[in-house]
Amino acid sequence: MTSPMVRAVLSLVITAVAAGVLIIAGSDALYPWVKAFHVIAVIAWMAGMLYLPRLFVYHADTPVGSAQSETFKVMEGRLLNVITSPAMIVAWVLGIWLVWQSGYWAAPWFHAKLTCVLLLSGVHGYLSAATRAFREDRNTKSARHWRIINEIPTVLMIIIVIMVIVKPF
Repeated sequence: MTSPMVRAVLSLVITAVAAGVLIIAGSDALYPWVKAFHVIAVIAWMAGMLYLPRLFVYHADTPVGSAQSETFKVMEGRLLNVITSPAMIVAWVLGIWLVWQSGYWAAPWFHAKLTCVLLLSGVHGYLSAATRAFREDRNTKSARHWRIINEIPTVLMIIIVIMVIVKPF
């Protein structure tokens, strides 16, 4: 198994290369397809971002070493590694291509959206570290903490959707 740092660097390199290829191969005919797959990736990413901290709420109240705790570890790891992280990478790659093609870089609403996406990515990193802590039986956070954390992706998602659909400024 590779270290988290190697995986993170590899993910960033893959994301950058894929974004570069999409930018170079840009076409107006691709735009609606890329947008559709971006929305699908965002939905998958948000599903993981909303469910993972909810799993932590229940896992935090489970005795270390119990069969239930071990089951949560498997569920959390698979959710993060099979759905949430790949979906985030795809959402970023396609999102970069979309903004490159649309020319929204200078729009104030886009800056607000991008700020929220960066914050959401930071929360993703926090949840990734928490998944590792739970896997290694090192979680020190309460179920209440995870209930509060569970609301952050929801709030960010609401702001992002409003920025993209309404474009209030």
